[in-house]
Amino acid sequence: MAKAYEKIADGLREQIRAGQYGPGDRLPSEADLIKSSGRSGPTVQQALRVLQAEGLIEKRHGIGTFVRRPRTPVLRDNGRHQWEKDRARAPEVQRLKTGATEHDTGLEIDDLVFHASYREIKATKEVGEAMGVAEGTPLVERTYRTRYSAENAPFNLVTSYLIRSLVESNPDLLDESKEPWPGGTMNQLHTVGIEIDRIEELVTARPPTSEEAEELALPPGTAVIVLRKKQFDTEGRIVEMSDVTCPGDRTEMIFTTHLERW
Repeated sequence: MAKAYEKIADGLREQIRAGQYGPGDRLPSEADLIKSSGRSGPTVQQALRVLQAEGLIEKRHGIGTFVRRPRTPVLRDNGRHQWEKDRARAPEVQRLKTGATEHDTGLEIDDLVFHASYREIKATKEVGEAMGVAEGTPLVERTYRTRYSAENAPFNLVTSYLIRSLVESNPDLLDESKEPWPGGTMNQLHTVGIEIDRIEELVTARPPTSEEAEELALPPGTAVIVLRKKQFDTEGRIVEMSDVTCPGDRTEMIFTTHLERW
């Protein structure tokens, strides 16, 4: 038999799905729900916590509880890598038309708000081992945030590492003001004679840190998908590594493997 808080949650969930309360609509106050359900405050609060954990509602401090607006989904498939490589040598006018985020979301460039920041660092032991370079090797650390202009949270959190000595021959690759770069990292590396041969991606999942949950506007209990991407050149060197933290409530990943026929 369903518990009292589950019955309250079920009723509100059905009303939301039926369209009685649409995205952005304010739900009845806790006092109103206590009165209409005949249940206690803690019971009503537990019901609301269930719906909040499902990502259906959000509480705005001092204002009320609202139906959560669906966020733009992100579909990331491994076919994007060949798409990026094919685009890397295209004319600039073609590269300016679209980017990886547009590819993954179906949005247009004018729909997006983009931010990039660069800084030069020394490789930590962990990053050095992951990239196959000595601890202390000079790196260019790049941080990217891209969001839909109608939303407040970015699609993901990206930190990218380049080996400084491999890219410093082109000063533009050390300059964050050149972002967003038409053609992305593959084109950047192409400008210094580097061709990507293969990409390795390690995918894991974990609870978010408090900072990640806040920046990504995650509902309580939502996990993050963590992707570590390494790009290898034709000489077998790791020439770029990215750590991408994706919100579990809006990200799907599809991996297609073509098999040779017998």
